Amino acid sequence: MPTTEFSHTFAVAAPAGQVCAHLAEPANYLGLSPLVVEVRDVRRTGAAVSYVAVERFTLGPVHHDNLIAVTITVPLPDRRLVSDVVSPARVRLTATVDLAPDGAGTRVTETLRVTCPALLRRFVLGQAREVQRFRAAELTRRMAALSAPG
Repeated sequence: MPTTEFSHTFAVAAPAGQVCAHLAEPANYLGLSPLVVEVRDVRRTGAAVSYVAVERFTLGPVHHDNLIAVTITVPLPDRRLVSDVVSPARVRLTATVDLAPDGAGTRVTETLRVTCPALLRRFVLGQAREVQRFRAAELTRRMAALSAPG
């Protein structure tokens, strides 16, 4: 199956530890991804947290709920977070988030590695890129709000 990798870098107005802690909490993905409408079955095992995320795809009045298994690990505290995603139809995604101090904030680089059947490639990659850009904007907004005085 074909594999594609791409990255997006952006800055947030919060220290790396705060960003890492936010991304390591499954409940925070509600609204952080435009597709995720529910997070359930959260299990913590050592340094990993696993859960099921419900992605909702809508086409007019019809919607499809896609259940994805996600495992988050933090191999380098406050520096790197990795999410492994297993989705139906043999779609696999690994999101590696690298965090680097950038003045009073953090430079965030999210690298997505997507493996999927060739027939789904265009759709899956389009959704992955769209979600990645949305997540960057929403994370930037959330960190600015958390860091704002008062």
